[in-house]
Amino acid sequence: MNKKRGRPPKYDATEALEGALQVFWRKGLTATSLDDLAESMQMNRPSIYNAFGDKVSIYRKAFTQFTNQLGEELDAILDDSCTLKEAMLRFYEQALITYLDKGEPLGCFITCTAPVESLAHPEIRSDLATLITQVDSRIECRLERAKNSGDWSSSRDAKTTAKLFHATLQSLAIRARSGEARDSLVDFYSSAVELLC
Repeated sequence: MNKKRGRPPKYDATEALEGALQVFWRKGLTATSLDDLAESMQMNRPSIYNAFGDKVSIYRKAFTQFTNQLGEELDAILDDSCTLKEAMLRFYEQALITYLDKGEPLGCFITCTAPVESLAHPEIRSDLATLITQVDSRIECRLERAKNSGDWSSSRDAKTTAKLFHATLQSLAIRARSGEARDSLVDFYSSAVELLC
């Protein structure tokens, strides 16, 4: 008697995690229920648990998916096809599109959800610290390339300036989530770019 082969999963993991990410982005980890996840991931609760684990595991998997996409986008935005100033303005404008153009001012998924969970969940704190380091490093590398090409002063401290650029991004996310107007946010990041470039 032939054994029946196991059925392939009837879900797309990337799409399911994107659904989870969207509800975590709006409500945060703690306020998101399993029913919220079942609806947003279009899966029943037992299937979610079997495929992705508990709620914290789902959050971390969505976090990882988001950061992988973010890394690819940063590499494209911070390429050397334009000046440092143009690249950083494009960097922030793309961030604003992400923060504001989802029908409600959500800000950044990471900045607006992970810090509040980091004390209760050390693994999320570790994920957050790793992401902060990665973003700092990508910006720092772009600054070093600008130095080498003569587009940015060789006397400037790339490591500290990268952190300031990143801090501006984080502040932009919080301000966007609070409902600050787009024009005000554009003025804010434009002034930061002028100062740091």
